[in-house]
Formats: sequence, C-alpha cells, structure tokens
Amino acid sequence: MADNNNILDKLDGLVARFEEVSTLITDPSVIADQKRYVKLTKEYKELGDLMKARKEYIQLLGNIEEAKSILSNESDPEMREMAKEEMEISQNRLPKLEEEIKLMLVPTDPQDSKNAILEIRGGAGGDEAAIFAGDLFRMYAKFCESKGWKMEVSSVNEGSSGGYKEVICSISGDNVYGTMKYESGVHRVQRVPATETQGRVHTSAASVAVLPEAEEFDVVINEGEIKWDTFRSGGAGGQNVNKVESGVRLRYIWKNPITGVAEEILIECTETRDQPKNKERALSRLRTFIYDKEHQKYVDDIASKRKTMVSTGDRSAKIRTYNYPQGRITDHRINYTIYNLSAFMDGEIQECIDRLIVAENAERLKENEL
Repeated sequence: MADNNNILDKLDGLVARFEEVSTLITDPSVIADQKRYVKLTKEYKELGDLMKARKEYIQLLGNIEEAKSILSNESDPEMREMAKEEMEISQNRLPKLEEEIKLMLVPTDPQDSKNAILEIRGGAGGDEAAIFAGDLFRMYAKFCESKGWKMEVSSVNEGSSGGYKEVICSISGDNVYGTMKYESGVHRVQRVPATETQGRVHTSAASVAVLPEAEEFDVVINEGEIKWDTFRSGGAGGQNVNKVESGVRLRYIWKNPITGVAEEILIECTETRDQPKNKERALSRLRTFIYDKEHQKYVDDIASKRKTMVSTGDRSAKIRTYNYPQGRITDHRINYTIYNLSAFMDGEIQECIDRLIVAENAERLKENEL
C-alpha cells in the first residue's frame, strides 16, 4: 500500500501545476512568446495524460476498497460474485497502470517529439559500403512509409557501383526523433559483395547519424551574415539542369559555445530545381547543425551519467550487425538476435526499436529510483 500512496502523492503534487499551465496557455502574453507557448502546450499535454491516469488510479483503488467492503458485509451471493469480479479486474489493471504512471513520471527527452535529420555514410569497405548505405536508406524509407512519415532527401553523393557514399534527408511526422534516435551508430554488414568473384564473405560498414531537427526558435541565426552562392546543379535530369542556377551554397561564421572558436560552416543543397526550396533546406540544415553542436554538451553530460545508455552516446560505436549468409541481425546494445533479415531490410524494424525503448526505460526508472 505504501507504493500506492507514493504514486498518489507524486500525482497529487502535479495537480496545481496542471491547473497553472492550463491558465498560462490561454494568456495572450504567453501565446505571443512562441518559444514559451510551444513548451507549455507540450507540458500541458504530458500533465493532462498524467491527470487522466490519476483519475483512473483513484477509481481503481476505490473499486478495490468497495469490493472488499461488500465481501466483508454482504451475504447476497449475486452481490458477492459481482464484487469478486470487480475486484479481480481492478487488481489486474492496477500494477499495469502503476508501471505506465512510473514511466510517465520519468522526465522524457524534450527532443523526442522533434522531426529528424538522417545522415547515412558508407564507411570501411569501398563500393560495397556504399551499396550497403543504399540498402540502409531503402530500409529507413520503407519504415518511414509504414509510419506515415514524410522523408525528403536534401543531399546525395552516389557510389560508383550503386548505393550512396553519403545521403542526407529530413524526416517529418509524429515523434520521429524519439523513434529514430536508436539508429545512430555504426551498422556492420557481412555478406558476399556483388563485386566479389571468389564468393568470399566481406565485412563492410556504414555510419548512421540521427539528429533532432531544430525549429526556428531553437537556434538564433543572424541571417544577414549568411553568404549565399548559387551554381548549376550537375548530374542527370534532362536539358534544363545545367542551365539553371538552382544549386545553393551557404557560408556562415559561427562561434562554437563549447570551444569558443569561430568556425565557418559550409552547406550545399542541390536537391530540387527550385532555388528558394534549396535555400530553405540549406537553412534548415544550418539550424540543425548548430543545434546539434550546442546540444552536444548536453548529450555528453547524459552519456557520462548513463554508461549503458541505449540511445545516446558514442556515434562511432558499432550497434548492429547484418549477417546475410545466416539471415541474421544482431543488435549489440541489448544482445538481441533475430533471423528475419529480408523483412528487416524491408523496413520491419519496429520490434527491434521497441526492445531498445524497453531497455532504455528500464535504465531511466532505475536512475530515477521509481
């Protein structure tokens, strides 16, 4: 019963804050401050979910007490049977709801609800690494499609035998970063490359980086200091590609808050034939780049606190191996192995992500001693 009281105390302590936030989000001065308003509406939704859970929790405890009282004082068999049934239902639901509430009480990563920038680069292994980077890109494209997310490619550097030396795209939708962040790291493939004549298995790698996409009010950029160049996009695409200066190049001098050193950031975007669209995409990538750098300290702080963190930490760590001869995939962070490689490469990666989320949630609960 002590655990019940502990959870109820925590929930009761949030009622006043919920009422305060409910009032604040209707205040015109708060609505005018876009950054604060977005933050408060997010908090309002999270607290609203907790208030709903609190209501159900109190109801369940009440049902159990009422059923106990009936069973102690009532002799009518029908009433006793109904009370027994009610008690069983409530007692079965209670521990599940407690787990849900405990997780809801653990602070979430504020970046989880953001859209994401996905960067895939072929690593060790030359042509085969680029082909594998292309396979990973296709896997994520299929996964995004299944989630109803929108994927837009902003930069591409194709491999000489297919695939990509590098591909960068933005993904927008519901809770994208919170789901995709588990994919950051080095992905290793073991298979016989198409270019191999002797039938030997080779090991290659590709690195995946998933960054939270910065919103306009996350990062302050002095747009007057951006230097823009335009140039003709190269590559296939018919007669007008090389005649129109649709490619854009952005240069921006930015002072790194961690090192204090001024750096020049250079971003090119050639993806569409529409120059304003390319400019907007280049700006979005600049915002994300700066946001990521400024938040790296925050990420490092978390990583140093959580040595076994599933979703944050060393981007150069090997996280998963794709073994084609055995049709096997192993996620090294949670020692999870499955033998459905073709379905996985077709975008069926949710089950693996769910297991990573469970592992991370277990760590978060432990850390917060709930």
